[in-house]
Amino acid sequence: MNFIINLLILLPARIASHFSWAGPLIMRIIVGYTFMLAGWGKLTNLAQVTENFVGWGIPFPTILTPFVSGVECFGGAMLILGLFTRIPAAMLAVVMIVAIRSAKWGDVDSLETLLGFEEATYLAAFMWLAIAGPGAASLDRLLVNAAEGRKAPT
Repeated sequence: MNFIINLLILLPARIASHFSWAGPLIMRIIVGYTFMLAGWGKLTNLAQVTENFVGWGIPFPTILTPFVSGVECFGGAMLILGLFTRIPAAMLAVVMIVAIRSAKWGDVDSLETLLGFEEATYLAAFMWLAIAGPGAASLDRLLVNAAEGRKAPT
């Protein structure tokens, strides 16, 4: 039994511990890039996006459209860099909740449908980043190390 635990649990955990920096970095790059581009697209087409917000029943569309578009664009860029990561991740999680509720809720007929939306996947990614943080390969880590007077790990 110890052999199986060592082989199937402890050995993979030891190997993975050398790459713990990679998971958050990959997630930040993928969702950050996706939302930076989506936000930029919305910022450059605010009139159409505002009409969409009106159609979805989002209140104050003339205010919230540029705000949400900016959160997506600049929050995505901040995620890529790992800069103040928990703040844009939390804000983007709220954006996903609103997106599901306003644009997709009418299509929900089961938990399977709800969890099948790409917005639900993004919500999970943003929640993970907001809770777990950006990881070692981030500007956040560099800032914390500098504030504490430590050298960055090599």
